[in-house]
Amino acid sequence: MLQIKTFPFNPFQVNTYLLYDETGECVIIDAACYGEQEEHVLQAFIEEKALKPVALINTHAHIDHILGNNFIHKTYGLKPLMHKDGLSFLENAQEYGATFGFTVETPVMPDTFLKQGEVVKFGNQELQVLETPGHAAGSVCLYHAAEKFVIAGDVLFQNSIGRTDLPTGDFDTLIEAIQSKLMVMEDETVVYCGHGPATTIGHEKQTNPYL
Repeated sequence: MLQIKTFPFNPFQVNTYLLYDETGECVIIDAACYGEQEEHVLQAFIEEKALKPVALINTHAHIDHILGNNFIHKTYGLKPLMHKDGLSFLENAQEYGATFGFTVETPVMPDTFLKQGEVVKFGNQELQVLETPGHAAGSVCLYHAAEKFVIAGDVLFQNSIGRTDLPTGDFDTLIEAIQSKLMVMEDETVVYCGHGPATTIGHEKQTNPYL
């Protein structure tokens, strides 16, 4: 049975998601842990559950979502999986980090990139990649059809949407992505957001003022 563990990390309270099932294989989505204490929290949970991390996925490469990438690479040998359109954020991570007061090492770079319709497999699970730009170039969501949930990064929030005033953000592009990729899902589909509480597609259809 699939399990989802949420860790709110760093001053921006990014939701790092750890997905695992009965096989013990797990994926880490948006490794946002910053500093030894947060790194220990994530590692201790993985060890407690005797899990084997097999993939590190970035929904997008904004600095607050990638702060733990190097730790995951050093600890588990994983390089990030992300969309190629977000590569510039990773390449300039040290500069972006300094802007927000973060000390960032030279980031580990991906070997391969995610694209629309690709399926990421781990254990007995499958996550479908959905290209959802607008908040940031290279943003993706990860849809689990069998369990009816989507990891949405900063694309969609409870009663809100991702901000579009940062570099490569665009309001119309974001709304189109949400409407064409997420709002077509069943109402009971759970949305796990990049910050804050989870919601459902049905709730957002009824109450989200941006939609």
